[in-house]
Amino acid sequence: MNEERCITVEGTEVWLQGQGNEVILMLHGWPDTRALWEGTVAALQDRATCARLTLPGFETGPAATRLDDMCLLLRQIVDRISPNQAVTLMLHDWGCLFGYEFALRHPERVTRVVAVDVGDHNSAALQRSWGATEKLSVMGYQVWLALAWKLGGPLGTRMTRAMARWLRCPTDPSSITCKMNYPYAMQWFGAAGGFKGALPVNLPMPLLFVYGERKPFMFHSVRWLEAVAAKTGSAVQGLPCGHWVMISRPEAFQVHVRSWLWGEP
Repeated sequence: MNEERCITVEGTEVWLQGQGNEVILMLHGWPDTRALWEGTVAALQDRATCARLTLPGFETGPAATRLDDMCLLLRQIVDRISPNQAVTLMLHDWGCLFGYEFALRHPERVTRVVAVDVGDHNSAALQRSWGATEKLSVMGYQVWLALAWKLGGPLGTRMTRAMARWLRCPTDPSSITCKMNYPYAMQWFGAAGGFKGALPVNLPMPLLFVYGERKPFMFHSVRWLEAVAAKTGSAVQGLPCGHWVMISRPEAFQVHVRSWLWGEP
């Protein structure tokens, strides 16, 4: 594996690894860190420079980050790691929400997007696709995590780790804390300005959307999935697994990504 190097942008560490002119910026979600992408970096580093960071506040930094501030930070990072050309985004979970917003606000800095398991998160079509059971399930686990963030301290972390176990999260429990829950507090309590200003997920650049098929509910609507599949240059791929696709089905995920990015068989 190529040696990893670190730069700091506005107090956030960004780790770069690999070779090639293409730069892939990877954003994780809950309750993960940049470590989520280790296997993916190993699979892509021969063709691209892979850049990873841990979202502000998940380990260190502010208690919560406003959506505007996150987009500003991502712009500063992209301008630093790839000043002369647009980057590819690779996104998962809350990283999808933050990454989509950045791509929509700064389309000239993003050439294409690989998104994993979260699609049109703020669409009416997604809300309509969930029945009463799905809506209660989503509200239940998300409000629990938002409350854990608000409570904070050891109790908040115990609540967070308990929910991670219940959701069968593959992340090392010792690395999980209640600090990672602030996006849920933004969603349900309006913390740090919330997400009401987030744009509809209608990306102007090509998108590869990979999702787990074995979940009690989806984070995308069928209408949105069909629109992505019909768009020239974009593609969708379901895999027989849950939410953490790159962990549960790493080889299949990596093959689909390499094929879409570089046309490899």
